[in-house]
Amino acid sequence: MSKLMALENIIWQPSPNFDERGADIPIDMLVLHYTGMRTAEEALDRLTDAQAKVSAHYFVDEDGGIVSLVREEQRAWHAGVSEWRGESNINARSIGIEIVNPGHEFGYRPFPKRQMASVKALSIDIVRRHKVPPRNVVGHSDVAPERKEDPGELFDWRGLSDAGVGLWFEASAAIPHSDMGFSVGAQGAEVFALQQALQEIGYAATPSGLFNPAFESIIFAFQRHWRAARVDGIADPETQGIVYAVLAEVRRLT
Repeated sequence: MSKLMALENIIWQPSPNFDERGADIPIDMLVLHYTGMRTAEEALDRLTDAQAKVSAHYFVDEDGGIVSLVREEQRAWHAGVSEWRGESNINARSIGIEIVNPGHEFGYRPFPKRQMASVKALSIDIVRRHKVPPRNVVGHSDVAPERKEDPGELFDWRGLSDAGVGLWFEASAAIPHSDMGFSVGAQGAEVFALQQALQEIGYAATPSGLFNPAFESIIFAFQRHWRAARVDGIADPETQGIVYAVLAEVRRLT
């Protein structure tokens, strides 16, 4: 499916779950989700059910079909309690895309090529029109790491970045700053520095020098986005190297 075909065939199926964004709040984020329900039909029903009080701006089915649920100028209710770069009102400043996938609870599986083609086309259009910076293209798990896992480690973040949406890192820059891995209970200057780096990237990481369960959730989220080969919540040397490589890319583009 070409970019043009994907965007020309968007279906309008309004959700009642939205409100006003608020004055003078820029749209400067794109948040990607998976639906996390058994079927696309169940997910679409929920997103358009007034009692559910959840929605998104767009819904992308596995066959590549796109449904528009909430107008972009309105605030959809997709991110919940979340934070990125010190901002906590994520719904007010973001566009949300729900991507059909049963998720970790109901049989997580790869995202089909036709679906990803539509996600890319839609995302390219959104970030171009709203001038969303690459560092602000995130997953639900990035902004709510203690609550969410989506869109997960099978999502093609690198392919999305190659299409001009979001950022990736230079492999040559992924140099470990330590030959030790860190997990819950670890503490010290290297943990503090890693927390600072993740905070600068955008995560709600509080630099304390203590590797606590909340920080473990952030490591899980980071790995799902940038080191999907092993998602274990352990800041091993490879993960550390990638953190600093992503940070270098953030600084380069800021």
